[in-house]
Amino acid sequence: MSTLSVYRLKQWLKEGDSPLASGLFQMAKSIRYFELPIPRFLNQIFYGLHRTITTQWQAFIHLVFYVPAFKGRLSSYGKRTLLYGGLPFFSGPLTMSIGDDCRISGQTTFSGRTTSENPTLTVGNNVDISWQTTIAVGNKVVISDNVRIAGQGFLCGYPGHPIDPTDRALGKADLNSQVGDIVLEKDVWLGSRVSIIGNVTVGEGTIVASGSVVTKSLPPFVLAGGNPAKVIKQLDITSAESIKEEIHHEA
Repeated sequence: MSTLSVYRLKQWLKEGDSPLASGLFQMAKSIRYFELPIPRFLNQIFYGLHRTITTQWQAFIHLVFYVPAFKGRLSSYGKRTLLYGGLPFFSGPLTMSIGDDCRISGQTTFSGRTTSENPTLTVGNNVDISWQTTIAVGNKVVISDNVRIAGQGFLCGYPGHPIDPTDRALGKADLNSQVGDIVLEKDVWLGSRVSIIGNVTVGEGTIVASGSVVTKSLPPFVLAGGNPAKVIKQLDITSAESIKEEIHHEA
């Protein structure tokens, strides 16, 4: 039976006025939504089994496949790398290195500009890169120690297309003047859906609010937000520094 015939049959069942069509349609719905009368405690057991099996399988595949495959794409890497949700997607001639204790979502994209000589992404120690983040490296992107990038972040070191519409229509590459480096200094925290354009440095300890678009460099230890992002207030880090000094003294 062709796809067209199946479609016409479905339409006849749904829209037909005859008792036969109506009866068959109700019967089909009953079969489709049929449920086994399973007690709640059995449902809970099934869910527990599902969680146990999937968790153990994910841990196994993470250990024997995802992490080794990911490290195979890196120029250098540290210890205790954690991937979750699969294997990140790589595009272009990107040179990437990561430090120790990095946690990276498998639902991320790392790309390097094809017309650059050696686009380089350097990730420090103890860095989180969350799900659906895209990092597009024109020449250089640096993510320093202890940086946190929440979900759907976008670091845009190159646009991928020229500004001139005629050149875009011809499929030409972007211009070198459109490319810029991005530097996230240590302890930066980017909220979800934050976009950062090239030629931007985000200063140490700065927090960027969710949904912001950063088009100019931000100073250290500020809260910034908006489109374009602006400094909202200075962060009071006195208490945090005192806690660090106390911990260091006790150690």
